Amino acid sequence: MFSEHPTSPARRPAGRQAGFTLVELAIVMVVAALLTAIAIPMYSSQIRESRRTDARSALLDLAGREERYYATNNAYTNIAADLGYSGWGSGYTIGSGYYYLDAPVITTGSATTPPTYTATAVATSSQVADTCATFTIASTGQQTATLSAGGADTTGVCWGAQ
Repeated sequence: MFSEHPTSPARRPAGRQAGFTLVELAIVMVVAALLTAIAIPMYSSQIRESRRTDARSALLDLAGREERYYATNNAYTNIAADLGYSGWGSGYTIGSGYYYLDAPVITTGSATTPPTYTATAVATSSQVADTCATFTIASTGQQTATLSAGGADTTGVCWGAQ
């Protein structure tokens, strides 16, 4: 009736098994390890960079709230409830919890200088290892960023061209 195909398992020569050799498996393992060694750090870096957006957005939102408060009260405030927040520091996390807002530092000004504020977002957990561990914005519009270790200025990387 039907004849078997010459390469079917029933027609293979005795002693020869189908499958992968040890060398082939070793090559696949090396290639997979190289791809993993390159991909994981790049992926981690991209994740850290995407979390920076939460910190920048929260600071810009805080700056807008301070300016609205100033327009109404002729002064800035560091009272969380006055700006619609529930608190400051590590108890008030931003986004997924990789940054938190510190209470703004307020100067009342004098007859010759206007009042000012400086607000800061500080990294927590794994985000501390990022290039942008601390973001700052001031009432003058100045935006800065620093590393957590050593406090090196990373403004250009973190806020972009200004």
